[in-house]
Amino acid sequence: MFAGIALALAGAGLASLLDEPSWRWLATGGVLAQVIGWVRYSRAQRGGAA
Repeated sequence: MFAGIALALAGAGLASLLDEPSWRWLATGGVLAQVIGWVRYSRAQRGGAA
């Protein structure tokens, strides 16, 4: 979850600073990792399998 946040911020920052669209894929991957982390965390909190 926190790695996804870091990747999303790094990708968004690099995409805006360098004006290179390929860095948006890093941000997109970071958002995806963050969503997966939140889903796993919420399932573990409810007693589900992680």
